[in-house]
Amino acid sequence: MKERTNHMEYMEGMEVINSNMLDEVIEAMNNYDYDKYTERDVKSALAHDVLTPEDFAALLSPAALPFLEEIAQRAQIETRKHFGNSIAMFTPLYIANYCENYCIYCGFNCYNKIRRAKLTAEEIEVEMQAIAKTGLQEILLLTGESRKMSDVNYIAEACAIAKKYFKVVGVEVYPMNSDEYAKLHANGADFVTVFQETYNSDKYETLHLEGHKRVFPYRFYAQERAILGGMRGVGFAALLGLDDFRKDAFATGMHAYLLQKKYPHAEIAFSCPRLRPIINNDKINPKDVHEPQLLQVICAYRIFMPFASITISTRECERFRNNIIKIAATKISAGVDVGIGGHSGAQKGDEQFEISDPRNVDEVFKAIEEQGLQPVMSDYIYV
Repeated sequence: MKERTNHMEYMEGMEVINSNMLDEVIEAMNNYDYDKYTERDVKSALAHDVLTPEDFAALLSPAALPFLEEIAQRAQIETRKHFGNSIAMFTPLYIANYCENYCIYCGFNCYNKIRRAKLTAEEIEVEMQAIAKTGLQEILLLTGESRKMSDVNYIAEACAIAKKYFKVVGVEVYPMNSDEYAKLHANGADFVTVFQETYNSDKYETLHLEGHKRVFPYRFYAQERAILGGMRGVGFAALLGLDDFRKDAFATGMHAYLLQKKYPHAEIAFSCPRLRPIINNDKINPKDVHEPQLLQVICAYRIFMPFASITISTRECERFRNNIIKIAATKISAGVDVGIGGHSGAQKGDEQFEISDPRNVDEVFKAIEEQGLQPVMSDYIYV
């Protein structure tokens, strides 16, 4: 068995930026003792107009669960104050599922025997035409993490095609250097989302056994490199259920908070994914992260960073998604297919995980309206 690389050491070609943010976030997470917070701390946090990191920590603590109703009400007030009644709609498009990483919880991992596929430029265009016909104006492009099979030029070309059909283009691909992000931005990409998965570097090492993704600090600084590359917005997420979800949620919030302080112009977004079953492993689940805990995390993000966008994915069921957009989430996916080539009806490759909400765009659109909310296809205009 070959010796594994040090997960804290950069590999050749990885850009190193001068920042101590990683140390700040990890120190804050390691010092976070959520059991020390009391009812009084939670009430104090809710009484503040602007939350401190300490208030955020209190809202994520077990002591806050009995106050979930009050927390949700406060989150709803903040959401309506800053976003009105609007709920943004988008869909993800998986253009390749080749991956060079061995992440034991992911359906795309390089040792999982699934159908691998990669769309050609022509096939990407066909997929995008099918999606654009639904009325959506925002798309998120995803690949497995393989520089060999999905190089920067391939992803940049996909961004350029997307810009012909959509007003907002996001990417959720392997972490890149700032000059590579600049290339994607020049070809039409607006924002970058990167899941840190877990901020516990020791646990991270045991979950990511091979590939570039094994390098913890390079992944951590991806959002900052994306901003340096000119991206308008960046998204953050921990995959809740991989490790202690309270510590991971706290670290995610602190990461976004510190980056917002450093780059006030950057648009910040959160995703709140929970573990889902994958092909060849239906036992994967988010353990102690049930719907009340997920609601607690999402509302804490909203109250701590009221201007941030919050996406609710199809990993969650229709009922939960319908409810959370009334409270704190501001962006929802619709018409989702997590396989390769599924939007045009010619699926070539297998899915990354099982979805829970199969509704099409019209069904989600109507559900938003039925809640008294306004579905928004695009909230950004280039002049």
